Amino acid sequence: MPIYLDHAATTPLRPEARDAWLAATESAGNASSIHGAGQSARRLLEESRERLAAVVDADPIEVVFTSGGTEAVNLALKGLWWARRTDAATVVLPDGEHHATLDAVSWLETQGARVRPVALDEWARIRPAAFAEALPGGALATALVANNEAGTVNDAPALAASAAASDVPLHLDAVAAFGHVPVSFRRWRGDASGRSGLVAMSVSAHKIGGPAGVGSLVVSRSAEVSALIHGGGQQRRLRAGTEDVAGAAAFAVAAELAAGEREAEAARLGALRDRLVRGIHDTIPGAELLGDPADRVPGNAHVLFPGASGETLLFLLDRAGIAVSTGSACQAGVPEPSHVVLAMGRTDAEARQVLRFTLGRTTVDGDVAELLAVLPGAVERARAATRR
Repeated sequence: MPIYLDHAATTPLRPEARDAWLAATESAGNASSIHGAGQSARRLLEESRERLAAVVDADPIEVVFTSGGTEAVNLALKGLWWARRTDAATVVLPDGEHHATLDAVSWLETQGARVRPVALDEWARIRPAAFAEALPGGALATALVANNEAGTVNDAPALAASAAASDVPLHLDAVAAFGHVPVSFRRWRGDASGRSGLVAMSVSAHKIGGPAGVGSLVVSRSAEVSALIHGGGQQRRLRAGTEDVAGAAAFAVAAELAAGEREAEAARLGALRDRLVRGIHDTIPGAELLGDPADRVPGNAHVLFPGASGETLLFLLDRAGIAVSTGSACQAGVPEPSHVVLAMGRTDAEARQVLRFTLGRTTVDGDVAELLAVLPGAVERARAATRR
């Protein structure tokens, strides 16, 4: 059986989420229709919204369903930009963000936005003080709750508090964090009011065992956000179009299950990850764990293998039946150095010599043992190929 260690890219669909999706598809009805079938769909949609809101700790009206994390990020950044104060044109952007954010902000630059970068430290962490220093006068700010490559978990409450203090609206990308570390929209927003502080947070279903193509942007009641998609009045007029009721139902089930098992899974996956990291250190000279050694997503091991091409290692492990990645799946197949590793102060060569191992709920002891049995030989072969 193939060994799957790329759960940060996507994780297997939970049977319960699949069953919820199938059950919802058996009923006809558009949730915007006023007849009985439509109202039945509406009830299931709103029940799903309430269930997801309870998991992210927000009001149901604040949950806007989207087609995934990328759309949620785009709605947040472009929507906040279009609704900004006319005298503000700066986007506060930490280095090392996901490409959904980087590419959306690059597009905003064509619309007149000016980027104010915030450097990461050597652990891929956003320093709260540096973030706060960059905020004054900003039109909007964004930040990852957890870095999707290095696994480092940032201080979300501190970032949100500094945004509120500077009267800047903040979007938090929680896609890599949701279901793996505590996430609370209400607590992180704190006593911020109006359009400042944390006003939007993106999450995605397929990272926690829900279906791909479903996500959500949690939007504060008082946020000023313009719609990205027009054509109807659905979801507070923030996201037009017929809602994916089945996807919402499956997402809600997956979110509840992930929340219920989070603490136990964090302990289990953290132990497996530590075993993997120890095994790598004991058998592969020079290998180095990147990212924060403590404040990280439990199942993430982001490792630098000096002298070995990450792409070559990925190919060799895939030939051995083990699926891993060199970084974000959104950049898979693009032979570029990891921008996250570069943001950590590493060289271009080092940024091409990393692998990301991400464990999930289907990962067992034997998977780690098999990887550790195969990996030293793969690294040696990759290093030999590099020396030629």
